[in-house]
Parts: sequence; structure tokens; C-alpha cells
Amino acid sequence: MVRIHNSQTGEVIDREMTAAEFKQSEAEQLANEQARAVAKAEAEANAAAKAALLARLGITADEAKLLL
Repeated sequence: MVRIHNSQTGEVIDREMTAAEFKQSEAEQLANEQARAVAKAEAEANAAAKAALLARLGITADEAKLLL
């Protein structure tokens, strides 16, 4: 469904998506899911790198916070 809201008149129209709009919506959803997956992988990689650095330095995360 597509909701069109005319802010000047207050009119709200709900209608079914066209085939092209539906295809575009699916493509955008897929792109968003892929972007979230990439962001999650990057966050996990950063956490692993941080843990490895702390282990190499021989300090805990709390001790590192005190240094900063």
C-alpha cells in the first residue's frame, strides 16, 4: 500500500502499489538488508580487532578507558 498525504489540504489517499513501485520497494528492502549485514560484519570485525589489541597490550577494556 502507498499512502499519499497532502499536507496542505490534509487529504490522505491510500492505494495499492503499481508493479513498478512494488519492484522498487523490494529492491530497496534488499539493499537495506545488505547494508545492515555489511554494517554488522564491520562492527564485529572492529570488536574483534579491539579485543585482539587489548589482549596484545595485556589490559582490560576498563583499563583502556582509564587511559583515554
